[in-house]
Amino acid sequence: MTSAIGTKAASATGTDAIETLAIGKRFGPVVALDGVDLTVPRGTVLCLLGHNGAGKSTLVDVLTTLARPTSGTARVAGFDVLAEPHKVRRRIGVTGQFAALDDRMTPRATLVLLARLHGLGRRAAHARADELLERFGLAEVAARALRACSGGTRRRLDLAAGLTGRPEVVVLDEPTAGLDPVSRLALWDVVRGLARDGAAVLLTTQDLAEADRLADTIAVLRRGRVVASGTPGELKARVGSRSVTVRPADPAAAEQALRAGGITPALDPARGTLTVPAASSRQVSDVLRALDAAGIDPGDLTLSEPGLDEVYLALATPDSAGSARDDSVRGAA
Repeated sequence: MTSAIGTKAASATGTDAIETLAIGKRFGPVVALDGVDLTVPRGTVLCLLGHNGAGKSTLVDVLTTLARPTSGTARVAGFDVLAEPHKVRRRIGVTGQFAALDDRMTPRATLVLLARLHGLGRRAAHARADELLERFGLAEVAARALRACSGGTRRRLDLAAGLTGRPEVVVLDEPTAGLDPVSRLALWDVVRGLARDGAAVLLTTQDLAEADRLADTIAVLRRGRVVASGTPGELKARVGSRSVTVRPADPAAAEQALRAGGITPALDPARGTLTVPAASSRQVSDVLRALDAAGIDPGDLTLSEPGLDEVYLALATPDSAGSARDDSVRGAA
């Protein structure tokens, strides 16, 4: 089943639309990618996180056949990026960080032209352009020259352009950069729709909320290596656990009651709160039971989890010794 934004039927067998094995890329003595292993199943979104210079854009270039890996193998939509690059290019849609659009053309003319280049007839090309114009909120400016359009409009058109051929694999390199909040939310809906329709989506982003919202799997790159991968929940659990925070009327009495129950809370006198690690629901219940036994109302109760910002700081941030190397990788790339 294919939606208005949908994808072509898969042309290769297997469930993984992107597979890399020990991919390496060197620029002279500089190592940009160092043995990267990744898989992106069809119908899923993989987010790449990492600081500038971690290797995200270099990996994207390898997977989209813009750069040849120095070592390792990579297959996209079932085809080897080195042996069959033309077959890979026919099955991918790519949106980079910077739009390459003709200022003299209109959004409609741009999408019609791209649809024709993808082999659609005149009528089908116009129909496809209209679908994308509507989906990306571009119908009202469809006949306006791009030179008169805002940066956000141009960004949305660039994203729509990458989908004209109904690609099996969609590569989005920081796609929401420069978008306003409404346009960003609309794009998130498009990305999830692509995955629901069977496309594999590889997304690089610096927006941790975006990764948390969209990703089925996250891979964290650091100095060209994958240092962690998993679901957002798995990565959060790796760097911390849930905690429960209460704000009773008498924090000192509540602290005494919790300690009497064998629970050691962290007291914040300025806020009047007590915080206790709560990796399981049972530990939350233990806190409430200890307070109830002492006749203490917990007041405000908040259950919180570690965020992706903590994951990023713990896993992706370069140390001082690596910063110079990361900058040099970025410059070489």
